[in-house]
Amino acid sequence: MGSIDIPQTQTVALVRDLGGSVEFKTDYPVPTPGRNEVLAKVLYTGVCQSDLHTRAGTAAGPDGNPITQIKLPHVGGHEGIGQIISLGPDIMHGTGIKVGGLVGIRFSSRICRRCEFCLAGTEQYCVNSTNHLHHEDGSFQEYIALDADYLTVLPDDVDPVVMGPVLCAGLTAYKAVLNANLRPGHWVVVVGAGGGLGHLAVQYARAQGALVIAVDTGPGKRDFICEIGAQEFIDFAKEDPIKRVQEITGLGAHAAIVTAGNAKAFAHACEMLRVGGSLSCVGIPPGRPCLETPICTIVIKGLRITGNLVGSLKECMEAVDLVRRGVVKPVIKVRKFKELPQVYEEMERGDIAGRVVLQIAQ
Repeated sequence: MGSIDIPQTQTVALVRDLGGSVEFKTDYPVPTPGRNEVLAKVLYTGVCQSDLHTRAGTAAGPDGNPITQIKLPHVGGHEGIGQIISLGPDIMHGTGIKVGGLVGIRFSSRICRRCEFCLAGTEQYCVNSTNHLHHEDGSFQEYIALDADYLTVLPDDVDPVVMGPVLCAGLTAYKAVLNANLRPGHWVVVVGAGGGLGHLAVQYARAQGALVIAVDTGPGKRDFICEIGAQEFIDFAKEDPIKRVQEITGLGAHAAIVTAGNAKAFAHACEMLRVGGSLSCVGIPPGRPCLETPICTIVIKGLRITGNLVGSLKECMEAVDLVRRGVVKPVIKVRKFKELPQVYEEMERGDIAGRVVLQIAQ
């Protein structure tokens, strides 16, 4: 890769205030990579529901209240693919980091590598971490500085067009499947199966040998979801998912993975499960909604309830490899960078099947 002229300014999708509109600022500074950093040119980026909630000021924190400690002005995006164009000082040779190499721009941006969670290989919970959604500028820009010590170095043969959504939606879906403890032949219900997270959860579950019951609604969703591997489809607008799951499985599903960011999707999800079943929570509805399952039901049936906040870098590379080998195939639609506001509107209406990917580099 030859030398590249690095401009001083760039175009970014900027949100000045939470709840405000997206504006495209063309004179935003291009960062200079510091110690142990690389500068990457952003090629493509997926658009996540979390980006929408953060822009709108409705992103929920651990206590259920909206997150207010967000860098403003805000540049979102946390499932991008970039190409390294410059190395900062002190980059160690022989680490696989090279000019021209492909890298991921993930939710997690920096970790301490010293806390209990980092040492346990669950660094997504690092107590001193930062991320590209709330603390640092993300992939809705043309150039980005990344921490070389926690860099997602991708194989040279991956397709950068489809790989971005794998770094957040794919990783989260993969982690949810792992936490569901699925075995070949198990029944798993994926709620919100036609969305960006859901359609990947369907495929990662199928890769584990599970039988998938997809729950969603809308024109074309049945054909779309069955084509990517679901055995059964339930249109929740036309029939009762709980009753139908019981009819299909007899005893109830072994697991349910709720990817929809809607409180109603979670309220009675446990009622789909058999004894010893697992509820794997992924989507985050705004506000402080609760499960409406009696505690006695959870105790007597021995149910497991797990949350899924993305995953570790190791798990990310496992999710990437399944896509790289063609086992999982993200369904994407490439749009122009400047169409981000329209994409947000479509996401709010629930009109998007699969995942939207923005082309950043021209």
